[in-house]
Amino acid sequence: MSRMIDLSHSVEHGLITYKGLPAPVICDYLSREASQSHYSDGTSFHIGKIEMVANTGTYLDAPFHRYAHGKDLSELPLASLANLEGLVFHAAVGMRAIGPSVFKGADLQGKAVLVHTGWARHWRTEQYFEGHPFLTKAAAQWLHEKSAALVGIDSLNIDDIADGRRPVHSILLGAEIPVCEHLCNLEMLPDRGFRFHAVPVKVKHFGTFPVRAYAIV
Repeated sequence: MSRMIDLSHSVEHGLITYKGLPAPVICDYLSREASQSHYSDGTSFHIGKIEMVANTGTYLDAPFHRYAHGKDLSELPLASLANLEGLVFHAAVGMRAIGPSVFKGADLQGKAVLVHTGWARHWRTEQYFEGHPFLTKAAAQWLHEKSAALVGIDSLNIDDIADGRRPVHSILLGAEIPVCEHLCNLEMLPDRGFRFHAVPVKVKHFGTFPVRAYAIV
């Protein structure tokens, strides 16, 4: 029997995903107690309110995140985000700059390529923001040339944040290959033989939004 594996972090009040960006504010818009005056006795509802930047939790980047004329979240075809054949590639322990050699020999065409670095173990600690693993420009070029459908990583950023050019985002999103960052639980997946899903809300003029990423094994 197939099983589902959750690959997403939970979004909660006060969560810092990326230093310098504000944490989400989660509160009641209409509390259960306040709602009781609108309904029959014994009936109540909760309507929540959340204020957050798009880059919160486990999220997906569309081309519009990098390019003004790129596809936004509402324009991404579902086939590029859901029911993708998935592959996991494991970075060596301690490796920061992940080059194309990690992927060589694999058929990447049309696949969701997920890079397991183990960095998710530092989630919600100061270590998560310092010295994170990332893909190199050459790795991004390889993934583009081999026609990967989507690329994900369980790290702070798929790029080296010291490089203001952001070559990996630039190459992948320029080729309309969505990027999924801050994944987790990739160690629970087989290297192949699973389907990957990471569908964001269909928002116009937005390039990034949290996803409930998961795999069916």
